[in-house]
Amino acid sequence: ALLLFDTTTTTTMSALVHASMSLGASMNARGVDISRPGVSLTFGVEQEQGKWTMIRHGKKNPKLNRPADQRKALIRGLTTELLRHGTVTTTMARAKAIRKPVENMIQLAKDGDDYKRRMAESFIYDKEVVNALFEQAPTRYADRNGGYTRIVRTLSRRGDNATMGVIRLV
Repeated sequence: ALLLFDTTTTTTMSALVHASMSLGASMNARGVDISRPGVSLTFGVEQEQGKWTMIRHGKKNPKLNRPADQRKALIRGLTTELLRHGTVTTTMARAKAIRKPVENMIQLAKDGDDYKRRMAESFIYDKEVVNALFEQAPTRYADRNGGYTRIVRTLSRRGDNATMGVIRLV
C-alpha cells in the first residue's frame, strides 16, 4: 500500500513521520523508510547540522552557509566589486555563485535601455559602476554572446584549506 497525501492540506514533518511510523516504518539517517512487503519508500528528508530539512532537488543556487538576506547581500557586494575592479579573489563556491548575476548585469548593459539601467541600479550598489558599465559594455562585449567571466582556481586558503579562485571579466 502506498501513502498518498493531499497536497492541498498542510502537514508538518513530524505528522508525516508519526503517520509513517504507525504504518511500520523505520527511521534511518536519510529519513523515514517504509519497508513492507512489496513497498519500499523513502521520504526526501536528510539531517543537516542537527536539523531535518527537505532534499534540495533541482536547486542550483548555492546556500553559501548563510541565511537568504545575507547570501543575497554577499552576491550583490561581490558583483559590484567585480564590475568595479575587474577581478576578485574569493572562494570557488562564491565565484561560481556570482558568475550568473555578473553575466546578467553585463547583458543588461549591452541591451542598454532605461528599464534595463533601472534593473541594474536596483542590483548593483554603486551608481557610478552602473554608469561605467552601461558606457563600456556595449563596445567591449559586442562580439560576445555570453561567457563574460573567467574563473581560475588558485591555491587553497591557509587556515581552513578552502578552495580559492580568481574571477575576472574577460
